[in-house]
Amino acid sequence: METDPPAGPRVYRAAMYSLYYSPGTASMAVHQTLLELGAPHELRLVDIDRGANKSAEYLKLNPCGVVPTLLFDGVPYYECAALLMLLSERHPEAGLAPLPGAPTRALYLQWMLHFANTVQPAYRAWFYPHEHGPADREADVKDCARIRIEAAWGRVDVHLAAHGPFVLGERLSVVDLFATMLMRWSRKMPTPATEWPAVAKLAALVKARPSWKRLYEVEGLTEWA
Repeated sequence: METDPPAGPRVYRAAMYSLYYSPGTASMAVHQTLLELGAPHELRLVDIDRGANKSAEYLKLNPCGVVPTLLFDGVPYYECAALLMLLSERHPEAGLAPLPGAPTRALYLQWMLHFANTVQPAYRAWFYPHEHGPADREADVKDCARIRIEAAWGRVDVHLAAHGPFVLGERLSVVDLFATMLMRWSRKMPTPATEWPAVAKLAALVKARPSWKRLYEVEGLTEWA
């Protein structure tokens, strides 16, 4: 008689990951996660400025035409938040996400989806307002996006002030890497995310990590170091 497998995190065989990335974009948090995990990986630059993300070859990997795309075991996967969650589950020994049943699991899911569904799309509207309305309303689109982004950082700040310094408390998780990438995107906005003190403290903690410094070195980033 067959029985259910024993409970506990699944152990995946070692894999070489290929990350299709562009410096400073939504691939950034996935790259940092790979560095935190010490997982073997290679980087494949997607030259967005030259439209490589819209090439027929790349669209076969990611039909959305954006980065990141993560390839392993011969299969491409995309969506930044999904890749962060996937990597943390494939490498549970790193402790970058609470396991099912852990006390902070529900909070982890809440904030991952909040950043993915509420905050990241607002940034998309800020940077690409032409995708969200007619040309004569782009200023209105950006203003609406700014209000949404600032309100989100206000909520995050209240949470961190009460439960921080990391989003899930005392321990770093992929939520913090995701959040810090999004904070960086606000650096040239009228009110950067680091204007909120608890948010700024989280950013400083993540930016002090060796993985952040290595990320900047490899991707050739200089701003907001």
